[in-house]
Amino acid sequence: MMGSVSLKLGDGTARFKKATLCSSAVNIVMIFSVITTNLFALYAFTSSPKHTQILHHNNKNISIISEQVSIILREINLSQKKLAQMEKQLLGYESIDLSRPNIANELKTFLQHHQLPLGKDSRTGITEMVPSVGHLCEKSSDLLSQYMSYKINGPCNDDWSVAQKLIVKGCEPLPRRRCFSKTVPKVGLNTFPNSLWNPFVVNGNKSVNWSGLNCKSFECLKGKKLSRECIGCFDLVKNGNENQRFVKVKSKTDFLVDDVLDLGSSSNNGGVRIGFDIGGGSGTFAARMAERNVTVITSTLNVDAPFTEFIAARGLFPLYLSLDHRFPFYDNVFDLIHASSAIDVVGVGGKVEKLEFLMFDIDRVLRAGGLFWIDNFYCANEEKKQALTRLIEKFGYKKLKWVVGEKVDSVGSGKSEVVLSAVLQKPVRA
Repeated sequence: MMGSVSLKLGDGTARFKKATLCSSAVNIVMIFSVITTNLFALYAFTSSPKHTQILHHNNKNISIISEQVSIILREINLSQKKLAQMEKQLLGYESIDLSRPNIANELKTFLQHHQLPLGKDSRTGITEMVPSVGHLCEKSSDLLSQYMSYKINGPCNDDWSVAQKLIVKGCEPLPRRRCFSKTVPKVGLNTFPNSLWNPFVVNGNKSVNWSGLNCKSFECLKGKKLSRECIGCFDLVKNGNENQRFVKVKSKTDFLVDDVLDLGSSSNNGGVRIGFDIGGGSGTFAARMAERNVTVITSTLNVDAPFTEFIAARGLFPLYLSLDHRFPFYDNVFDLIHASSAIDVVGVGGKVEKLEFLMFDIDRVLRAGGLFWIDNFYCANEEKKQALTRLIEKFGYKKLKWVVGEKVDSVGSGKSEVVLSAVLQKPVRA
């Protein structure tokens, strides 16, 4: 059966569009269908009183009524199927049509369901292995087929940038492939912990895949303003801007890493041992924490620079993940979560619901008593600040630190911008 294969979400969550409006529309249609069906059934049984009287005496009329009931049941079944199709269309959930001529054969092979050889698994209850692919891959099927076109058991195309385009378009997780990814010799890597501030003992340009990037060397990146969190963040020179982060205060909204760790220790809940840095640039926060025997995972994408490879070269743990993806961690595992303006998934004029989904996922993976460090979150306007404040108050976090202040625009305009920094402690909930 190679006609149409439904995509299953690997992370257990759906990134549906217009969820509230669509759910309401589907509910209205469902209610209307149920009412109409019941009225039709009532009419069928009461429209002719004579039939009811004859029912006990005439087998022919019994057959007629049974046939009418069967018709009603078929109509109900058809209506349910139509409603399910309408719901898929309204919510944006699609399936990949594998009959298209431009679909790569490897994608067809990957999306096949595989029955378990011994039948139903007694522990999980599943009977088949289902491939995990983001449902929005349907919207980029041509790009996905390009990604899945390769020689089996041969080298993969040098197409990491294609994969990233799919990820940022919501096609996440990506399908697995049966080819060998491009290998870049990691020569001249420094040993840990020296690698934290000097990743390469020799020129590290040859240790990174620069394809798909404008810059082709670290020298090129050192002067770049790539984001609010990465202005020259690849320049780790001693006493430089990046080297001084988290250990030297430049404004009242900058918190020292040792002060925050003390807040975690004073709560008598085990202190801070493992953490998660969301959108952590080149990994400097994780480096400072590593110096203090705290393990931190840094989520990032290679937008305009090889962030992932650079973080790994520093001896740290990069997580290649977009912020639209559910965090691949179990509940209540992290002692500390650090985030800056990277968590502003709403932008200007966007709906706050998207930020709410992200915040609830942050809350999910942070343990009770753990710390949520919001670091210089850029408030484009008063409305943005109030929206974030109201959202935080929903969670009932204890405000250990809360500072709103002005800083010189980090992107280089020279203007002042309002930022919020806070250290919040997650409460114990019933």
